[in-house]
Amino acid sequence: MLMIVPPCSAYAMNYLGQIRAAISLPRQRNFCRSSSRAKERLYKGMKRALVTGGAGLIGSHVADLLVREGWRVRILDNLEPNTHKRGRPAWINRDAEFVQGDVRDRATIENALFGTDIVFHQAAYGGYMPEMAKYVEVNSLGTAQMLEVIREKNFPIKKVIVASSQAVYSEGAGECPKHGLVFPRVRPVEQLQRGDWSVRCPICNEPTRSVPTPEHAPVGGETVYGLTKVDQEKLVLLWGKQVGIPTVALRYSCTYGPRQSIFNPYTGVIAIFCTRLLNSLPPVLYEDGEQTRDFSFVEDVARANLLAATTDVLDGLPVNVGSEKGVTVREIAQRVSDALGIRIAPEINGEFRPGEMRHLISGTDTIRAVGYVPQVDLREGLDRYLDWIRSQSDVRDYFSEAAENLRNKGIVHRVGIS
Repeated sequence: MLMIVPPCSAYAMNYLGQIRAAISLPRQRNFCRSSSRAKERLYKGMKRALVTGGAGLIGSHVADLLVREGWRVRILDNLEPNTHKRGRPAWINRDAEFVQGDVRDRATIENALFGTDIVFHQAAYGGYMPEMAKYVEVNSLGTAQMLEVIREKNFPIKKVIVASSQAVYSEGAGECPKHGLVFPRVRPVEQLQRGDWSVRCPICNEPTRSVPTPEHAPVGGETVYGLTKVDQEKLVLLWGKQVGIPTVALRYSCTYGPRQSIFNPYTGVIAIFCTRLLNSLPPVLYEDGEQTRDFSFVEDVARANLLAATTDVLDGLPVNVGSEKGVTVREIAQRVSDALGIRIAPEINGEFRPGEMRHLISGTDTIRAVGYVPQVDLREGLDRYLDWIRSQSDVRDYFSEAAENLRNKGIVHRVGIS
């Protein structure tokens, strides 16, 4: 029989109190000394989830969906100031247990994991921020430590679902007139410095047409964020095979919707365009604005997480989550401008970000095969997001200062300057 020695923390005891109340068990003087058999009886049949990063855009919607579906949910979030400048957001589900803490702290993650069946690991440091060490600490090391704790403490986790990203791809798939489906290499900085934004066939060097990218496309990570996302998904999938615990890595396309931070100027192109326009400033487009991205509404991404948790078909796999529709960044800027009724032309300064892919459309055959169908299209999703952002007070522009910071640190380059 598997022996479980739970940490005797306030988090654990509070959680146990909720369970006792739900099933009318008498209170024990010291639960941490009870037998493993009693613990197994206590938890039998209950669906219990830990959502790391559960105060954020995706994590909070995952938590809401799980609560509606009858799960007991614990949220762990450190309320990163770049994202939660005003502290704990009001949208955290009242029927979930909230723990403020950092995944990098071993005792915190150990306590949070206790009493959990399934982990939805959404916590991450994201975007184009310049702190390289923090990306590695939070995304790579934080994930590795969580997996070590589960193994070393013999926690009876039934599944781990990790939030990966389309950023793991070096470039989206392309169709070459001569060679069919190809996987182009990352565009060299020297090419971008000439203002040549094209994506070319790796065999004949002819321009390619963007097509949906399947999961078997090469991954590499050409940004620090992308590199740590490769780390996360490979760690989780490899660990799952070693210990025999099912794992799934969901590669999200660009996710947007209500609760996307209006404070973080380093991630979320729709949010950044909104905050710029609401402050009578033009949206800033890198390259020529004709990059294409696949956009997913956050509620659809939450449904993908629930699906991954409740089917075994995706176990052990990296899985794209997207709409299979490419939209240019310029079109997004135009749609946001039109919807807000603030018509300010986008600004193009001849700037680019080395390592950024030109085109990405998520190939979603894998997840569609188990019943996933996006419910919210881009038009409805934008309307719902803009309704939400209009309800927010004191919407400021944080992008201008951030853009200058990225230039100074060499993350944003200008055409013609080497």
